[in-house]
Amino acid sequence: MLEDQSAADARPAAQPTTPAWPSEYPDGYAVVDVETTGLARDDRIVSAAVYRLDARGDVVDHWYTPVNPQRDPGPTWIHGLTSEMLADAPLFPEIAEEFAERLRGRVLVAHNAVFDWSMIAREYARARLVAPVRQRLCTIALSKELELPLANHRLETLAAHYGVVQRRAHHALDDARVLAEAFRPSLHLAAGRGIRLPLLACQPLTEWTDSIASAGASDGARRRSYAGNWRPSRKRPACPYPNPGRYEPGKPLVQGMRVAFSGDTSVERELLEDRAVEAGLHVATSVSRLTSLLVTNDPGAGTSKVVKARAYGIPVIDEGAFTQLLQDVAPAPGE
Repeated sequence: MLEDQSAADARPAAQPTTPAWPSEYPDGYAVVDVETTGLARDDRIVSAAVYRLDARGDVVDHWYTPVNPQRDPGPTWIHGLTSEMLADAPLFPEIAEEFAERLRGRVLVAHNAVFDWSMIAREYARARLVAPVRQRLCTIALSKELELPLANHRLETLAAHYGVVQRRAHHALDDARVLAEAFRPSLHLAAGRGIRLPLLACQPLTEWTDSIASAGASDGARRRSYAGNWRPSRKRPACPYPNPGRYEPGKPLVQGMRVAFSGDTSVERELLEDRAVEAGLHVATSVSRLTSLLVTNDPGAGTSKVVKARAYGIPVIDEGAFTQLLQDVAPAPGE
């Protein structure tokens, strides 16, 4: 039977289907930027900004505050905040709850999120409080997942890719706005492709040290320090014991074992690493087939260390289990 062509022509054209929004995506985001006195662990926040976004990346509201760091404000040539400007600003404990209200129940989003989260976690720890953040998302990691054609991973490069105009670089509120505007199209691109968001667990800090290394430093020294990395690598003495091989679950750690760490720890990473070295373990900065054990509180994360550990069959345990094992490390064979 031949179909009536006029009836066929009258049918509405099929509309392209829009992929369903991934059900596993978070319900909301807090896009954060903090400006600081420097990059070391004793540095302080001098300003903070948050753009709250809904599940699809649309702006709900925004918030900004300067913060009195109770010390030299550091690189004023970068963030523009002088001691005089911050003299009457609130102290961090005075804005901690208001800040927390904007973070609560949302995924923290930042550009190089490990830095912003580390500074925030430390400020809350100093105030004897806990930031209500359980997960974070780094927009650098997301850009890599999306394989965006970027010359580098600077914020201004990501902004330019999406046509977002920066007005006041290194002003916390404007940096947060720029990132929020750049994050939304990245989020939709990821959703359209069905890409798993690179979410990492955030571990509140419960034990840490402040080494006031930058106190009294010259202006030139502070400039060089600020241009460096957030967490410079530490040179440790070579482990005096041979590697006895892989850790076997249910048995003690053995001196000489190579231990790697990934993700946040409740005890400051350097303190945890120092305790491992004191126990006779070799702290490795990367994972290889020679690694005895990986310690992480986020075993489901897609970090390179976790992925390699799984591929090589390296045992993975959390910080709590590792801390228990540190209490009774077996001597190296022949010792």
